Formats: sequence, C-alpha cells, structure tokens
Amino acid sequence: MCDKKNKVLFTDSECLVLSPEFKLPDENQVYMLGHVNFKNLNKLVKGNLVRGLPSKIFQNDHTCVACQKGKQHKASCKAKTVSTISHSLQLLHMDLFGPTSVRSLNHKTYCLVITDDFSRFSWVFFLRTKDETSAILKDFIRQIENQLNQKVKTIRSDNGTEFKNRDVIEFCGLKGIKREYSNARTPQQNGVAERKNRTLIEAARTMLADSFLPNTFWAEAVSTACYVLNRVLVTKPHIDPYDF
Repeated sequence: MCDKKNKVLFTDSECLVLSPEFKLPDENQVYMLGHVNFKNLNKLVKGNLVRGLPSKIFQNDHTCVACQKGKQHKASCKAKTVSTISHSLQLLHMDLFGPTSVRSLNHKTYCLVITDDFSRFSWVFFLRTKDETSAILKDFIRQIENQLNQKVKTIRSDNGTEFKNRDVIEFCGLKGIKREYSNARTPQQNGVAERKNRTLIEAARTMLADSFLPNTFWAEAVSTACYVLNRVLVTKPHIDPYDF
C-alpha cells in the first residue's frame, strides 16, 4: 500500500527507469510506456516519476499512426465527480470481455478485468470459457484480502450469468459481500469497468499495431497494458503493485 499519511505515490525504488541505451525515435513518441495518454505523461514528467524521461512538455501532434489506429472512439464517458469510497477494496468493478475473434497463444478467448474503485488499480485474468469466472473470482478475493489485510465490501458487475449464478451468490453470502448489478443493456451503469475495458483494448490494439505482432499476442498485450497503467497512476494513492 502507499503511504497515505504523506501521500507518497512512488518511492525511488518504484519509479520506472528507462534504459540508458534507449534512444527516443521522436521526442513526442514514448513507445516504452505503452502509448500512455499525454496528460498522464506530463504528470509523470512534472513529478519526476520516470528516471530517463525527457524534462519537457509532451504535446499530441497526432503523428503516431498506431495511436490513431488503436484509440479511435466516438464519444467519451463522463467521470463521477463525487466519490463516497474512502479506502481500497470497498468497491470492486468487474467485467468480462470476449469471446475474441482470435485465440491467444494459451488458447484463451475471454478476459476478466477487475478494478478497485478507490485506487483504480486493475487486475486481468484470461479464460478459455465463461465457466472459469467463478473459480477465478473466488480465488482472487481470498488472495487480495489476505495480502492487503482488508475485506472486500461490494462488487459491481453487469447481469451476466458469469457473475449472477449460485456459486458466486453463495460465496458472497458467506463472505458478507454486497452484490450490485447494472440494468440489462445499460453498460453506462457499470461505467468504470467498461471504460477500463476500452482503455486496455485500445492500448493492446495500439501496441500490436506498433510492433507488427500477430493478433494471437492480444493477451500478452492486454497484460502489458494493465501492468503499465497500474504504474502510471498519478491521480490518487493506490495499491502497491509489489504487495500483490
């Protein structure tokens, strides 16, 4: 966990470090950070959170072809202005996307994305079928509660049968976890999970386009995107990735 008293987001040992041999092909293109948006990138520069990153204001000149291919969208989702969440694991957002048109190298076709509302720290799990969701979710909740010494209070998801089934309901009943479901055909009510899905998918698509790798590497790209995004959280105290 982070130092809540001093509001420390990164210690020296947790800062991202760029290889001294690495040369930026273009000062406005930072490929090694997974094509992070320029707003977060400038926050990293301002806070000196990445050793080796040029001390300059990065501006989006729309010259990155991979970003144009991977981050096209019609409209943005408005964020919640007031939060009632005061600590980690008080509310977990989760969603499952898939099946993908291409199987991953490990023959996975689904991805379970879990996001902590307070910290926006995320975890991804890859599945072959939806039936694996219950076992993965129960194992995750037991581990994260033990690692962080806190209890999961509420989980929020859509009405999919992977979340709304007897196995999950009984487990949540025994653990005292409240379940919240969004209305059918109303993904806006599960907005945090939906936005995180879109962010991960866009980042993965962008990195695949940039590296010219086949789509069978989509799971590795999503996992890398999640890893990078968890380490450029600069808006609030967040879960220490080395604690879990």
